[in-house]
Amino acid sequence: MLKYQKIAKHIEEYIEQNSLKQGDKLPRLEEFVAYFDAGKSTIRRSLSLLENKGILYQQHGSGIFVRTPKERGYIDLSFNRGFAYEFSDYELSNKLLAIEIREATDEVAKNLNITTADKVHYVKRLIFVDKQPLCIEESHYLVSVIPYLDAGIASASIFAHLQQNLNLKFGFSDAFLVVDKLNKEEAKLLELKTGDPRPCLINTFYLSDRTPFNYSNTVFHYQQSKFFVPVVKNL
Repeated sequence: MLKYQKIAKHIEEYIEQNSLKQGDKLPRLEEFVAYFDAGKSTIRRSLSLLENKGILYQQHGSGIFVRTPKERGYIDLSFNRGFAYEFSDYELSNKLLAIEIREATDEVAKNLNITTADKVHYVKRLIFVDKQPLCIEESHYLVSVIPYLDAGIASASIFAHLQQNLNLKFGFSDAFLVVDKLNKEEAKLLELKTGDPRPCLINTFYLSDRTPFNYSNTVFHYQQSKFFVPVVKNL
């Protein structure tokens, strides 16, 4: 976890521990700079991260204010830093179901703006939160962007590895949520019944230079998953 992320986590914990409510005023930027012994750009990045998560809002000339906190256990559909950050206060684990290098399918090639001759790392994992199955994640990572990916990396936080060890800078993601019915294999993995509701989050993740590097389909346990989308700016 990078410094600005650690600071953001501390600020989020401060809001929670002090039971701050909607509209409560937070310290000024300069106070955060002094307290965390960090540069203004780092603090601004931390605040922007929290603003994008719907934790706070900044009003020019007035200060920094608490926004209605996200309820525990909700998945932010607008967030794109991986499960390790989103569930940082839970016991998060996964079971690696498959990992291999393969040629891109038509669907993957279309979403990653590549050809079917290009290679991707295919990773399939069963994600657990507090030892309960949360989702089945099938991801495709561009080999041209991420040359090496093994079972050890895939068994931990892949996004953390990309950020901390490869110094990749994440940009944004395109997300689509569709709901249909679980097939037999999915139902078995999620400990549900065939035909139960199947919420599926389809994501294309981009680097800060707008290069798509990951395309994923994540099928969630419909009883364990709750979603929200913070609206950051008014129209």
